[in-house]
Amino acid sequence: MILEEQRFLHEDLERLEQGIADRIGDEPKNIRDRLTRDHQISQFLDRISSQSSKLLAIYNDADNSRSKEIQQIGTGDPMEEFYKQLGEVKNFHSRYPNEPVENLERAYKPKKTSEGDFISNNVDSMFTGEEAFGRFFDLHTCHESFLNLPNAKRLSYLQYLDLFDNFTAGAGGLKRSEKLTNQYFRYVGELAQYLESFMRRTRPLENIDKVIAEFDKEFGVSWESDSVEGWKLESGASIVQASTADAVYCEDCEKEFKNENVYKGHLNGKKHIRAAADRKKRIEESGEASSTSQGPRGGESAARLKERAIAEREHRVKKLAAAMSTERGDTRVNVERKQGMTERERQQELDNLYSSTAAVVQGPENEEGEEGDDDDRIYNPLKLPLAWDGKPIPFWLYKLHGLGVEFPCEICGNFVYMGRRAFDKHFNEARHIYGLKCLGITNTALFRDITAIDEATRLWEKIQKEKRKDKDDGSLVQMEDAEGNVMPEKVYYDLQKQGLL
Repeated sequence: MILEEQRFLHEDLERLEQGIADRIGDEPKNIRDRLTRDHQISQFLDRISSQSSKLLAIYNDADNSRSKEIQQIGTGDPMEEFYKQLGEVKNFHSRYPNEPVENLERAYKPKKTSEGDFISNNVDSMFTGEEAFGRFFDLHTCHESFLNLPNAKRLSYLQYLDLFDNFTAGAGGLKRSEKLTNQYFRYVGELAQYLESFMRRTRPLENIDKVIAEFDKEFGVSWESDSVEGWKLESGASIVQASTADAVYCEDCEKEFKNENVYKGHLNGKKHIRAAADRKKRIEESGEASSTSQGPRGGESAARLKERAIAEREHRVKKLAAAMSTERGDTRVNVERKQGMTERERQQELDNLYSSTAAVVQGPENEEGEEGDDDDRIYNPLKLPLAWDGKPIPFWLYKLHGLGVEFPCEICGNFVYMGRRAFDKHFNEARHIYGLKCLGITNTALFRDITAIDEATRLWEKIQKEKRKDKDDGSLVQMEDAEGNVMPEKVYYDLQKQGLL
């Protein structure tokens, strides 16, 4: 029954395409629904690829089974072949009487949460509470791993969010010799793996494999040309190089000294002797002296390959962090916001999040209310403004920005602005500037904090009157006397008539 399987695959592909079209046409109301829709579409696309491969194999007909079946139907008795296949179907259902029949018409149809969905919705278990359905990073585990590294700086979580992709020594990163440990290798690998996983979970419709392949290709070119920052081949010929006229640099300790006398005193220290021995051992193991003469494309030793693996993960972290700069900035703002909240406000926010999530998962009881808006279930007795997630903002933030104070503006058509911040900001917005231009006012910078039409017109008439007066009395024309003093034309002639010039 190859032809029946072929027909089923064609129908399945059409139903999948229709299911994707139905989901794209429905714009989600929040980020949770958007992620659910995107992950369902991604699974539909994977199923389309799988079914298309099966259909292509049938059309290729490597074992000639499809051709034989067509020949049997075309040359033999059609009714005999029909009853033969009907007997096979009856025989199958007699052996498996409880086998469910898959209805493709309803399989990929968008369903409400209360009805259950064809594809399992695992978005709720895909993200942690800190990630808030993919809006923020949750780098607490990576932060703890960083703090446990030897010689790592004691950075706070906020500082770590700014510097986790900066691997330069002195700016939050470690020295090159301190990175060649298994602990650091595991740390940078976990950090790169988390960022890649976060991108795959938040952007299911993008080709993440292609993006990672481009990052690796770019790193390969940089590594071959020996241009990776912080991982260039060491010369090994000279240990000391002068960075300024008097300064001396020690490559063993990766430190600069003010003059040669301080450097010579540093050579006898235990720290320098230990660093020089470690660097010498590293050069002997990696064979960098010979590889320098061969060029960066020469044979790489085991130590150099380890450096490449670490550098590759650092490069991937930098690229992934740059690609998700918006989420990174939102994470910092969210952490700062939570630090300014009390324990009661944090607990109340978590309760609101869990209660809203439970309400969405359970769904309404009756079918008529299945399409009810999420806003109907929000408890907002104080009528507070809604935040990005459709929930009321905290009351302390409402009081902090003075959102309960009304500021009307007659120039903007009696529009009322809530809070001083929005009121001060609207003077540079298009609505207020357009209202001033309708009154004939061109210089809008002089009319800040003026909201009444009469007051604005009186001020504009006064400014225009003063300009005409200055033009009439000749103050715009400047004159210069014999000593080089500059004055208006009227004052110059008055002094000249009095003989004072």
